Amino acid sequence: MTTTTAAKTPAEPQRIHAIPVRYPGRWISGAVVVVLAAMVANALLTNDTFAWPTVGEYLFSRPVLRGVGWTLFLTVTSMVIAIILAVTLAIMRRSANPVMRYVSWVYIWFFRGTPIYTQLIFWGLASVLYPVITLGVPFGPELLSMDTNVVLNATRAAILGLALNEAAYLAEIVRAGLQSVDRGQFEAARALGMKEGRILWRIVLPQAMRVIVPPTGNETISMLKTTSLVLAVPFSLDLQFATNAIGNRTFQPVPLLMVAAIWYLAITSVLMVGQFYLERYYGRGFDEHVPKRGRRGRQSAINAAKTTPELGAIDDMGRPIGGGV
Repeated sequence: MTTTTAAKTPAEPQRIHAIPVRYPGRWISGAVVVVLAAMVANALLTNDTFAWPTVGEYLFSRPVLRGVGWTLFLTVTSMVIAIILAVTLAIMRRSANPVMRYVSWVYIWFFRGTPIYTQLIFWGLASVLYPVITLGVPFGPELLSMDTNVVLNATRAAILGLALNEAAYLAEIVRAGLQSVDRGQFEAARALGMKEGRILWRIVLPQAMRVIVPPTGNETISMLKTTSLVLAVPFSLDLQFATNAIGNRTFQPVPLLMVAAIWYLAITSVLMVGQFYLERYYGRGFDEHVPKRGRRGRQSAINAAKTTPELGAIDDMGRPIGGGV
């Protein structure tokens, strides 16, 4: 008598029905933000006090555009002077000469410790405090004398006041950037026989820019808005003064304040875009959010690797062959 056993067939795997994780908090917070944004937009657009037709009338008027130009001029000129002076102060802080270190520290202490508005008032009163600027031997004969009102007019006083104040803040930013560079970079450069100045400009500063650029961009944006205080000099050609003058003449201060706010926001947005690209440029190799190189950059790296014997053989995809690294 023979018995047969049926072969058991393996059961087919069941399909997994994955259920996505729910995040109700995201939807609730998003809805709250949308409602608040709609309320703000409604408050701005439906309030007749803002007088949006008046805003559109004066947004591109000649006095306002002239004020925008002067504001940009003050910002750029002051920042250029401040950056040059800040690098000098940062180097002085790192100097082995105690006099240089002390002078730099006192400068930063004074200009960071007093309000910018107070400093601008003093620059405006420079001709009252010192009617004549003299050059010569201390407690001795005068070699040259100049009228303060001629040398230090309102424009120069505003630029000088903004630049000297900003240099104190930028000096600490530059000093922090220089300290972020590994000390071994200095020692290796000195071992190669490089001079101190060449080490600073060719080795240290390019690496420190990754730390210096982001806060310097923030200070530039802050400088743009600080130009609204140059009325203390007094300087009466900037954007804030121009819009205030029109608002006082037409008895509509609110819409003219909106004109100034729109222009400040527009210029700040452009500066933020430029800051983004500068940060991405100097953050290459450090920032994980920097986009990877495209085809052209990858091909350049492959060509460079092929011409470097130390790297071994490299295929067309950039992968090492044999003993390549």
